[in-house]
Amino acid sequence: MTLLHARPLVPQPDPAWGARSNEASESFPLAAPRRGELSPRSVIISTRRKGGHLVSQTTEKAKAKIPAEAVELYTQFIHGEIDRREFMDTLGRRFAGIGLTAAALSEALMPNYALGQQVRKDDDRIKATYETIPSPTGHGYIRGYFVRPFSQDTRTETPVKLPTVLVIHENRGLNPHTEDVARRFALENFMAFAPDALASVGGYPGDDYKGGQLFGKLDPAKRTNDFVASAQWLKSHPMSNGRVSVTGFCFGGGMSNSLATLLGPDLASAAPFYGGAPPAAEVPKIKAAILVHHGALDKALVDAYPAYQAAMKQNNVTHEGHIYPQSVHGFFNDATPERYNKAAAEEAWSRTIGWFNKYSRVAAT
Repeated sequence: MTLLHARPLVPQPDPAWGARSNEASESFPLAAPRRGELSPRSVIISTRRKGGHLVSQTTEKAKAKIPAEAVELYTQFIHGEIDRREFMDTLGRRFAGIGLTAAALSEALMPNYALGQQVRKDDDRIKATYETIPSPTGHGYIRGYFVRPFSQDTRTETPVKLPTVLVIHENRGLNPHTEDVARRFALENFMAFAPDALASVGGYPGDDYKGGQLFGKLDPAKRTNDFVASAQWLKSHPMSNGRVSVTGFCFGGGMSNSLATLLGPDLASAAPFYGGAPPAAEVPKIKAAILVHHGALDKALVDAYPAYQAAMKQNNVTHEGHIYPQSVHGFFNDATPERYNKAAAEEAWSRTIGWFNKYSRVAAT
């Protein structure tokens, strides 16, 4: 089945940000930053001396317009198209007229992982461990974050076999946002594994920029095989029902598409978020059900999607595609508020859970 979704989600008072909704009623919180404004983080607005010491006056209400070009510049930076120096220099040159320094703009654009956390690491509804698994054709091993519902083996004498989800990060390693997404899947009654592609070079370093630099040093073929090994580990896990789904973001979205071509019938479904499509010649190998998510403002990927859609249709691949209005690349990531679109993210999440439930709840034969 094919569906190219582009209808407005809900009435939107400001097309630059997108409306919020909570089921029956619409809500537009005054505290929510609009896309194009600084998030309500503390910003130094002046300093003065008191008793021989410099004292900074800060405000949580200071906001200034962040042009869409600045958000796009951040996207180029995190994809490695420009380095940190060029990112900061360009912010300073191009946007000095809006009344904030390049440092303040950069702070507003960078991830705030505490802000984006939805499920605490110590939530008593989940069990979470870090697991290291062999990857003989990859980098030798890969380490990742393994999360499952607490109730899986505590309410019955025999553990319930559950469907599994492989959660693949962006091009910076296993950061806190990706771990949080894995925990969200556990609360939806899945077993989730979020591998860290950087495991062989010391793991995610706690800084996205440094993570991106390490990521560029990995052997691409071995990196792919690490994710294949992760999927196979999930499929054969004794508490798995043998059905594996995959989702990922940016790099992880592209890898989700690639795994669909590589795993064939060993993959039940995939839900790539703003990921590159596989080569058309590889599409006939896909046996999984594919659910594609793109932001309407993510022009390059949106423009490329119809060719992928046509190839899937030609090869009888079960699929849907959704294009979310007023959404940029990274719209799902609530740790980056200048890109996050709450309405689109919630709808994409609901669709993903429904898709995985539909195609992975039946045990593999």
